[in-house]
Amino acid sequence: MELGLGTVQFGLDYGVSNARGRTPEPEVRRILGLAARGGIRVLDTAAAYGESEAVLGRCLPAGGDFRVVTKTVPLREVRGGAVAPDLVRQGFVRSLERLGLSAVDGLLAHHADDLLGPGGDAVFAVLDSLRRQGLARRIGLSVYTGAQVDAALDRFDFDLIQAPVNVLDQRLVSGGQLARLRERGVEVHVRSVFLQGLLLLDPAAAPAYFEPVRHHLAAWRVALEGRGLTPAQGALAFARSLEADVVLVGVEDAAQLEANVVDFARAEGAGLDFAAFALNDEAYVNPGKWELTA
Repeated sequence: MELGLGTVQFGLDYGVSNARGRTPEPEVRRILGLAARGGIRVLDTAAAYGESEAVLGRCLPAGGDFRVVTKTVPLREVRGGAVAPDLVRQGFVRSLERLGLSAVDGLLAHHADDLLGPGGDAVFAVLDSLRRQGLARRIGLSVYTGAQVDAALDRFDFDLIQAPVNVLDQRLVSGGQLARLRERGVEVHVRSVFLQGLLLLDPAAAPAYFEPVRHHLAAWRVALEGRGLTPAQGALAFARSLEADVVLVGVEDAAQLEANVVDFARAEGAGLDFAAFALNDEAYVNPGKWELTA
């Protein structure tokens, strides 16, 4: 298992605990330099992450050995239409131009339903064509639910998947999807291990929306304190217990990345009963469902 770097903060204001907004480009250069020196190779981005791809194109160090994974343009407005495959191909060409690359390590369908819904076979055919051309070494999809994983495995021959998993959201563990992906030889990248920073916040400082589960967050924090672990170390310890290949973390500055690298190395064998802290309530583990006020 290795640590990878999510780059949405390079292009957008992102995260419930992010008080500083988008990461400035000079800081992005420091982050990428530190990542290269620290052995981080996987960078995750997307066409829909604002300026993230363009920022990476300007800031990637020369001669770097990064494996870049990007995602297709979202197709929610045109799903099922004959134009969707063309949009995927054209969008990918623009992604390569913004990144300044001739090929990427991975290309994911940004929304699982772009593959699983009407017209999905045509979209997958484009991804497969790009794989066969060597423009994307591996192809796959980004998912939110176990049902999406099951449907994709039953329908497509893909190499890579990205999914949200954290100590509160263990649905893909209890549902057996992570084990099934492992059996099929699919590389698994887990995201949202800090749940947009919620797991790093003092439970008392969490937004009012989380009041019904504040006691749950507090119990997790007490368990960590009993083991002498910080919230980040606890979250990464859980991630290291998974059947996954890459753990993606997003950072706002180089100091955060440096801390994550250290915490990731120290996070093995925490001795916690992680299953006891599973919440698995989509209202709280899926940020798309959150109703936060400014």
